[in-house]
Order: sequence, then structure tokens, then C-alpha cells
Amino acid sequence: MNLIDWLVLVGTMVGIAAYGTWRTRHTDKLNTYLKGNASTGWATIGISVMATQASTITYLSLPGQAYENGIAFIQNYFGLPLALILVAAVFLPIYRKLGVYTAYEYLGKRFDQKTRLLGAGLFLLQRGIQAGITIYAPSIILATVLGWRLDLTIIFTGLLAIVYTVTGGSAAVNLTQKWQMAVIFGGMLTAFAILLYKLPPDATHIAGALGKLEAVDYAPDLQRRYTIWSGLFGGFFLSLSYFGTDQSQVQRYIGGAALREGRLGLMFNAVLKIPMQFVIVMLGALLFVFYQFQPSTPVIFNQSQWQRQVNGPQGEVFRELETRHATAHVAKQEKIRAWVAVRDSGDAVAEAAARSEMLAAQQESNRIRQEARTALQTADPAAKKTRDSDYVFITFILTQLPHGVIGLLIAVMFASALSSKAGELNALGTTSTIDLWRHFRPLVEHDEARNVRNAKRFTAVWGIFAIAFALFVSFAENLIEALNIVASIFYPALLGVFIVAFFIKYVRGTAVFWAAILTQLAVIGIYVFGKIYPEHEIGYLWLNPIGCALCVLFSVVLQAALGDKSRASAS
Repeated sequence: MNLIDWLVLVGTMVGIAAYGTWRTRHTDKLNTYLKGNASTGWATIGISVMATQASTITYLSLPGQAYENGIAFIQNYFGLPLALILVAAVFLPIYRKLGVYTAYEYLGKRFDQKTRLLGAGLFLLQRGIQAGITIYAPSIILATVLGWRLDLTIIFTGLLAIVYTVTGGSAAVNLTQKWQMAVIFGGMLTAFAILLYKLPPDATHIAGALGKLEAVDYAPDLQRRYTIWSGLFGGFFLSLSYFGTDQSQVQRYIGGAALREGRLGLMFNAVLKIPMQFVIVMLGALLFVFYQFQPSTPVIFNQSQWQRQVNGPQGEVFRELETRHATAHVAKQEKIRAWVAVRDSGDAVAEAAARSEMLAAQQESNRIRQEARTALQTADPAAKKTRDSDYVFITFILTQLPHGVIGLLIAVMFASALSSKAGELNALGTTSTIDLWRHFRPLVEHDEARNVRNAKRFTAVWGIFAIAFALFVSFAENLIEALNIVASIFYPALLGVFIVAFFIKYVRGTAVFWAAILTQLAVIGIYVFGKIYPEHEIGYLWLNPIGCALCVLFSVVLQAALGDKSRASAS
């Protein structure tokens, strides 16, 4: 990065944060602080919903996921449009009719206070963890690649989000997210355009032949992470949980000018989310093709950690791996060119033979890369903190894009981190204020300043917690998968409670409370069992429908066992 890149990066990030802070500095009404301006339109709501969900992990990790495994991850979103339609039709009207600040207030009205506190507690637990992941994700990668100190990167990113979120609350989040999404879309489209310019004419054919464009897997196999069935069913329940019961999303759409604005904002995401994710995974698949035609491709994209080993006491081992990979890379290039040459020849036998040789060369290259990863993780346990795929896109940015655009793309990473982080902190602060503080210390009706101060304090406390969590966290999963795994562990029980609340009217608070606890224990048990016995592990998306169904089933059974006694105590 040169001076131009730094000016673009710092100017963009600090400018947006300062603008949001200045514009919302006089937010002194609790309703505005927690819900945003009452005049908020559907476009702002739609962008805010999208910005809160699409963190840096989406833009940094997802291209690498597609680089390694193809675009099959897109199946994860197949159930999302239907989930958003259901949220707009059922969840949103109820929230608005009751005038709640949080989704968990509704649980208190429908069931009882212990169920409300359980719902709020599950949300605070999983979203607090995810807030740490969303700040950790860009920080560890940017710090490693750019040579920055990890702890200072985490602290700077976290504090910047805390400042304007605490100052302006939901109004500041909505305002800044519009500009942050403009930066994100502009930067990603620029990177995509430059990549297309650099690609060979047969790029999509090559990606398809090497298995990177297999978007749909029809296999009825619960152990596969991404199939059309896990996407339609598991993805539906995951999306329904996130958009319908997670306060970081609920808060984005319940405060609009009218019910219509919230619904249109949700439909904005129902229409655009899958195309946006498709562009990002296609970027990753095309990055794979791009690197096949480079004179050399890194055996490990996390070059900072790799070079430490190359220059270390075991350097000979790592240099030998580099040499073998370079030889395999040249051989693979030859096989790819040979396949391209015969692809349109009309000779099916020659094409099949050339394809087979190309795939064999790709498998050999992958085998050497896996051997290199194992060697690196053995020599440097810190290499286990992220997957190497998370470094693919940032490597392309720093080595292939012109100065100025590099600064813009780094700004994209920080903008997405700040937008999702701010939405999470805003929701955590709101839930703590409304569902915890107000439960034990009722809000003072005529002391708006005191109520807003408490909300700001809780927002700041959660920001500090996220920073602290990020300073000590590590993951062996690809980062975008890590987020979805955490959600799939904690969401199912919470969604089950809401499904019972909306659709099974005779079930009362005591039954659903214990059903949710049993479900949470069961989901954790299923996940841990799969880790201990990998041969029996199921794809994490399936935890969502299984857990939701268990919660509903347990609720009905427990209500039948408790009978009229539960009904009387809850009434």
C-alpha cells in the first residue's frame, strides 16, 4: 500500500464514522436511539438489513471458500427468500402491532418473563460471540497480510464502531450503513471488473471443467454440508431464525415509517441476496482460473506465515514443497491448455482424455498444497487460526490491483466490518436495556436522558466484550462457516420458541421454557457427537430444522404432561 491507498482507506473509514457521529449526535429519545427515525424508508431498511448480515467475512472469506470448493456454498441461501416472505407476512406485523423494541418482549407478552429472559439470553450469548468473530475475521487477515499488529487492528476497528454506534444508536447505524454499502458495492464491482479483464477467454469453461461451477448437489446425504436439500430446508430455518428472531435484524426493520416499509425492505433482500452472493462466489471461482494462468501461484496464500518457515530452521523442507508445487503448477497449466485446444474439436474421446489428465494434474497440485498446509500447521500452530482460503482474495487485491483501488478494497473490508459490527452492538445494547435492565430496573417514563444513557452504556460494554473476545479467539473453520456454525447451534431452540408462540396457541410458558432448554442441550449434543465421531457427523445446516422440530415436539409433549396446571400458572 502506498500513500494514495492510505488516503483512500483512512478517508473513507474515518469520514463515514465521523459523518454518522455528527449527524446523530443529538439523538436523545429512547425510541429513536433504539429503533431509528420513524420516517425511515424501505430502501434504507433494506440496505441496513443487508449490511448487518453481510460482514467482512462475506467479502473476504466467501471468495476463498469458492476458490477451494467451488460455488456450491450458494445453496446455503436457497431457503432465504421463502424465509423472508414468512417473516414479512407473520413476524413483522405482530412486532409492529405490539410496538415492541425487541423480539423477546413479544415472548414475555405471549408466554412469561422467564421465557423472555431465556430468549434474550440465547440471543446475547450467540450474538456476543459472533460480534467477536466479525471483528476478529478481518483483523487477523489484514494484520497478517499488511504486517500490522493484530491486537491494535482489532482494537482500532472495534473502537471506531463503538464511537458512532454509542453516539447515535440505531439512527447512526442506518445512516452510516448506506454509505458503507456504497463503498462495498463500488469496491467489489471494481475488483470483479478488473478480474474479468485479466481472465482468458475460456475462463468459465475451465472453471466448470475443474468442478468449480457445480452450484447444485441433489445428493440426499445429511453428511454433506451443502446440497440443495440442506439449502432449502436447513437454509430456510437458519434464515428464518436470523431474520425473524435475531434482534440485530429485527431492530433493522421494526422501526420504519409503516408496515409497508418494513415489508419492502425485507423483499429487497429476498430479491437481491442470492444474486449478490452468486456474484461473490463466482468471483472466487474465477479467481481460481486466474491463478491457473499465472507464472507462479503461492503454495500457501498466507505468505507471511509461510515465509517465516521458509527462512526458518526447517526452511529446506518448505523450499522443497515450493519447488514441487511450482513443477506441478507448470504441468497443470500444460494440461489445461491441452484440454482447451481439443474442447471444441468435436473429438469426444480426445476431449475426455484431456479432461481426465487435467483433473489428475489438479489433484496432484491439491495434494501438495494439503501437504504444505499440514507442514505449516505442524511447524507453526498459529497457522490453525484461519483457513488458507481466507487469504486468497486479499492476496489478489494486494498483488494484482492498481494503487488507489487497493485502498478502496481494503476500505471495503473495514466498511463491512463496521456496518455489521454496529448493527450487532446496537441490537445487543437494545436487548440488554429492554429485556434485562428494564426487567429488574423499570425504565423511568419521564427521564429519557437516563434511559438513553443506560442504552449507551450497554452498547459500549458489548463493544468492549467483542474486542476482548476477538483478542483471544481462534478458529479452524473457514470464517464464514464458523459464523453459520455458531448460529446453527444457538438458533434452533430460539426459533422453535417463536414457532410455538405464533402457531400453537395452547402451549404455555413453562412448557416452552423447558422445551427450549432441552432442545439447546440436544443440539449441542448432536454437534459435539459429530465432532467426536466424524463418521456420524451431519451437515451443520441440518441442526436448524432438527432443533426447531425438537423444540416444537418437546413443547407439545410437556404441555400435555403439565396440563391445566401450566395453563393456570401462566395466565
